Amino acid sequence: MTEPIPQQTSRAQLQPGEVLCDYCTGRCCRYFALPIDAPTEQADFEYIRWYLLHDRATVFTEDGQWYLLVHTTCKHLQPDNRCGIYATRPQICREYSTDACEYDDDFTYERYFETPEQISEYAEAVLQKPGQEVRSPRPALLPVLN
Repeated sequence: MTEPIPQQTSRAQLQPGEVLCDYCTGRCCRYFALPIDAPTEQADFEYIRWYLLHDRATVFTEDGQWYLLVHTTCKHLQPDNRCGIYATRPQICREYSTDACEYDDDFTYERYFETPEQISEYAEAVLQKPGQEVRSPRPALLPVLN
């Protein structure tokens, strides 16, 4: 018999005295994202392609800003998804609060690149010269069979 998958408790379902961290999976402790310059020429896209050749790296855009996203877990994330150095955690962690955390976010990125091929294809499309075909021309239609 298969166990049902437990539903995530929403913020609105928390009872007085309950703490959101008791239900958290530590999503924010499983990656870091660094802003990067928006690519404007082929050389910029080549740097991004290089990033994407590395394991656990992706690139995304949010509100027009480009980011390098590295999927890696903080060394101090404990098995219960709590911080092992809470009292001495970095300032960026201290400024991060559960009021605006991504605990129950269900958003998607404007653009999300996981492979070097995706960024190359995107670069080809946005850097094309006027009148230039993107990729191969449209194939001829197949004949209609009676």
